[in-house]
Amino acid sequence: MSDFITWIVTPANLFAVIAAGLVFATVWTLSAPAFGGNDLNKRMKAVANRRDELRRKAREELEKSAAEKKGGLRGKDTRSLYRKVVEKLNLATLLEDANLKTKLVQAGYRGQGPVYAFYFARFAIPPVLGLIGFFYLWVVNDFGLPLMQRLTVVMGLAVLGYYAPGIYLSNKAAKRRDSIMQAFPDSLDLLLICVEAGMSIEAALHKVAAEIGTNSMELAEELSLTNAELAYLQDRRMAFENLGKRTNHAGVKAVATALIQAERYGTPLGQALRVMAKENRDMRMSNAEKKAAALPAKLTVPMILFFLPVLFVVIIGPAAISFQNM
Repeated sequence: MSDFITWIVTPANLFAVIAAGLVFATVWTLSAPAFGGNDLNKRMKAVANRRDELRRKAREELEKSAAEKKGGLRGKDTRSLYRKVVEKLNLATLLEDANLKTKLVQAGYRGQGPVYAFYFARFAIPPVLGLIGFFYLWVVNDFGLPLMQRLTVVMGLAVLGYYAPGIYLSNKAAKRRDSIMQAFPDSLDLLLICVEAGMSIEAALHKVAAEIGTNSMELAEELSLTNAELAYLQDRRMAFENLGKRTNHAGVKAVATALIQAERYGTPLGQALRVMAKENRDMRMSNAEKKAAALPAKLTVPMILFFLPVLFVVIIGPAAISFQNM
């Protein structure tokens, strides 16, 4: 055991372990889509559960009992350990975040279960990371740091643990929004074809959600949720507004506004969808061009660190060998 501790506290070995972990994470990230299954059926089942939830909310005096007995969108029991800890310590008030539910919905989490899980994570992760840092710096290896610097590292880990759940939600919402916007112009074209063929907006959304699921499960889920809200919400305008809030993208919000105007004033929906589809395609192309323009600047540091040294070795190596032979 002492030999293992001596080996692990060596900086070179520690960096090797970290590098191996990063390589494993990279390989896993690249290979996970090939081994992962199709989650479309799971997402559609979640949408069906959401439709049932809306039906329950439409009935009088059943909303509270349904939330207590059947839980949130994904059928989870909200009376779990997370909820007990959050309610007993009153973490929802101490760690209150006014925009939490909006952020969770934008990241694809619905119901009360994720809310309690978020507050529990924000409460539990800082002391856990702080204890890990304290144990490593005081027991395993202090790296020759004075007391104040070690305390600073421990406090920094605790602060990082406090903000880690919010960072995770932001990244999750950004990836979800990117996935939606990659397939959104194509879905508008399909929606335009369905509307011009004489289908109602509900039937068109259902058809587009079924067809677009292979390209973007997130967009299929959002369109199915919008279709469910159109059926069960008293004000249909709220269904389109909720679509814009859940995606948090200017292009989707513009389409939602056009659908609201068509619903209220009876304006032609086909022409509006055609214009919106072109605008969203231009927006997608603009984002691609922006990423392509930023690529040379991002490649500068990797080229300096990895490509140029190898290039110098290849170019100067033979000359250096010839010089030594002379």
